[in-house]
Amino acid sequence: MASSLRADEEITEIYYRHVDTVYRICFSYMKNAADTEDMVQETFLKLMTHGQQFQSENHEKAWLIVTAANTCKDELRRWKRRLEHLNSQPAPECTTHESYNSMLDAILALPAKYKDVVYLHYYEGYHTAEIANMLHRPESTVRNQLSRARKMLMKTQGIGGDDTHVKRRNP
Repeated sequence: MASSLRADEEITEIYYRHVDTVYRICFSYMKNAADTEDMVQETFLKLMTHGQQFQSENHEKAWLIVTAANTCKDELRRWKRRLEHLNSQPAPECTTHESYNSMLDAILALPAKYKDVVYLHYYEGYHTAEIANMLHRPESTVRNQLSRARKMLMKTQGIGGDDTHVKRRNP
């Protein structure tokens, strides 16, 4: 019984440390609060059944980020299969809250492979080597995806050719 209590306390601590990050990841995929909350719950349920101990808080955060992204991708694939099976038109795309600025809207509109690396690099402060490790991609691929994402964002935002306006958040 004592070990179960310890696990509950650990899970609660992990939850409070990382729930905001997991929510932002899930929202970037799901685009609405209700589905986002479902995916956050699924991510933390996976944490509860995950038997391995984390090496550090960074390892725990990276695991949650990758798990949240994969959970959302899996759910979106399930939805797509259901829609194809029912032979119906896809649902209209949801809009984000008015409080989000145009840059965040542009980032959310990027294809998933670019959105993931932009979010991890600029919002979570990970270096390209860390992102490559988390996403199981070569480091050069992550750098190329960041470069292409910047160009896409510059084009959609009407920003000039340099990327000095894009500042990485300090970890």
